[in-house]
Amino acid sequence: MSGTVRVLPLGGVGEIGKNMTVVEYDGRIVVVDCGLRFPTAEMMGIDLVLPDFTYLRENVDKIDAIVITHGHEDHIGSLPWVIRDLGQEKIPVVYGGQLTIAMARSKLDEHKLRDVNLEVLPIGDVVEAGPFTLERVHLTHSIPDASGVAIGTPLGTVFFTGDYKFDQTPVIGPPADMSRLAELGREGLLLLCGDSTNADRPGISDSESIVGPHLNRVFGRCEGRIVVTCFASNIHRVQQVVHAAEKNGRKVALVGRSMRKNVNIGRSLGHIDIPEGMLLPPREIDQWPDEKIVVISTGSQGEPLSALRRMAYRDHPQVELKSGDTVVFSATPIPGNERAVNETIDRLYHIGCTVVTARDAPIHASGHGYAEEVKMMINLTRPKYVMPVHGDFKRMLLHGELAQAVGVPEENIFRTENGTPLEISAEGAKFGKPEHSGMIFVDGVDIGDVSDVALRDRRMLSADGIFIVVATISEEDGSSVVPPEVIARGVPFLEGNDKFTDDLREAVEDSLDAAAEQQITEVDVLQSHLHDDLAQFIYDRLKRRPMVLPVVVEV
Repeated sequence: MSGTVRVLPLGGVGEIGKNMTVVEYDGRIVVVDCGLRFPTAEMMGIDLVLPDFTYLRENVDKIDAIVITHGHEDHIGSLPWVIRDLGQEKIPVVYGGQLTIAMARSKLDEHKLRDVNLEVLPIGDVVEAGPFTLERVHLTHSIPDASGVAIGTPLGTVFFTGDYKFDQTPVIGPPADMSRLAELGREGLLLLCGDSTNADRPGISDSESIVGPHLNRVFGRCEGRIVVTCFASNIHRVQQVVHAAEKNGRKVALVGRSMRKNVNIGRSLGHIDIPEGMLLPPREIDQWPDEKIVVISTGSQGEPLSALRRMAYRDHPQVELKSGDTVVFSATPIPGNERAVNETIDRLYHIGCTVVTARDAPIHASGHGYAEEVKMMINLTRPKYVMPVHGDFKRMLLHGELAQAVGVPEENIFRTENGTPLEISAEGAKFGKPEHSGMIFVDGVDIGDVSDVALRDRRMLSADGIFIVVATISEEDGSSVVPPEVIARGVPFLEGNDKFTDDLREAVEDSLDAAAEQQITEVDVLQSHLHDDLAQFIYDRLKRRPMVLPVVVEV
């Protein structure tokens, strides 16, 4: 679209996670971030949730670059699926910081995608991608190498903050490059797409550096083994745990595949320093006294297959928790994960563990800026237009109110939703025609749009079970030849209720007789007729709605 900048969020708007945004100018595209999020409780059997990138598939020949702001899963996690689906030969280049690109390369290697052009874009360097210029601006977050992305267009610059906070004493590296942000403001920023995650929290967020001393104090009080759980990509926190363990004379074991992988990447790039001889393989944990061990584990969000979740349910092959162990949650639940985290904590208490969370001690600092930092970002960059992203609708609304409070006119604040583009031209800005967006589910190794019907069936199976009814009928007249067979699985209160099973067989016979009178002979139609009759019969008797699966065999 010549003369128009089009910003189309495909994920990360009206939700927390699966961040992905398309920036278009003159028919060319740059994609910012390729994230995922974890499934909610009702998404049964689903492993991961990706943004629906059908729009990218339909416009793959227009893509000039993908830029990743930092290495957290909600910004980089869907990259392997996007690349595999679009074709690695179709993506000219993927840009990011050194750590981000190393993590991307590791993810793509797991998916056997080794021919992707991954390039480190140093802070301050400017590269061209079609009609765009791309520049990374250093910001601070809970992972090294976090940055905003300034995308230059003939109409002006669009700035994506990514996830950020204004941490004046970060664990690793310098504070955010506020001078460059101010320069963007002086140059005239067209649009700010800002992180809304903590727009509902007043004040200024705590510095990451305060966590280390508090972890040290917590460790000093513990007599048994210590298990610390945090995000596998939170390289800062892992370093702080290592320092606290060293001060307390403890060895460190890394548990969880993603934890080991990310720590190895961090060590190779100099972001993590673990003293020689301090790291133990998990299989050697039991060979050391309890007071000498710290385990750093994945599972801070209660993920079903994570290391800590398996420990809590006594299902981990190498670490068996016991009374006297202390489990430290150095993370807060992502909105939507509270239930899973609370279930994990309750299981830990059942085992006899002591549990320490951020409510009990300042052992976690959010990586997202609070309300005053959101204001500071807007004041520094002085954008003409503001589009809140990375948050649910409540936080995006509050982000817009903060923008108004520092002088952005209400008509220049655009709160959108996934699939609705913001179109900016010389005449002004307005919402464009909605595009296809939504969710793609990863179920095992396959991806696809697992339909609402499939998820509904899974919920039904989990709640009320299944009846399988096998009816054998005559090919000539459709009459029942042998007594129907009834198989029930997961149906509550059925054990020992032989009368109900007999009555259900009679209901099958009655339904078959009624179908024969109506001259229903096609198997598909007959199975549908049986399903409706039996579902009604079962509900009338049990007041439940199990799945009913009729199987008709002709002889």
